[in-house]
Amino acid sequence: MSEEKIQKEKYVELTYSILDENGEIKERVDIPVKYIHGHNSGLFPKIERTLEGHCKGDRVEVSLSEYEGFGPGDPNLKFTDDLANVPPQFQKIGAEVEMQNDRGEVKKFIVTEIKDGKLTVDGNHPLAGQTIKFVIDIVEVRNATSDELTMGVTQNFTTGSDGTLH
Repeated sequence: MSEEKIQKEKYVELTYSILDENGEIKERVDIPVKYIHGHNSGLFPKIERTLEGHCKGDRVEVSLSEYEGFGPGDPNLKFTDDLANVPPQFQKIGAEVEMQNDRGEVKKFIVTEIKDGKLTVDGNHPLAGQTIKFVIDIVEVRNATSDELTMGVTQNFTTGSDGTLH
């Protein structure tokens, strides 16, 4: 029996690492992520296209430009304020701050800098504006069951509150 190849309506499990422009691992997921190929997987389109035709056991590397990945950084999503105006629980690098705009929309920001009595928060994804590389290990490829196709098993790749993918 030949190896199942990734194509539309195949059930796929994979693990991955995301490396920044310097080759530093920014995220690593060792518990397999499950999805149905071609069914709103949540993968970046270039990654899904690149996985097409690969089999269980393959390692696939995909580089994404800032436009293919997390987008360019938006300077309008960075804010600096006097440290004295910021509650103590947010006065540390990496702290998460939720802000609400005048339309009631809530967005998470991360404290990225504290310097000279000022605190800066950034609402961009931490990898925005960068070329990144995904190193993907394909753990499983098989035909999706009818229930999986109907109900889905997709664990969409989402950005967590810390700005990492899950």
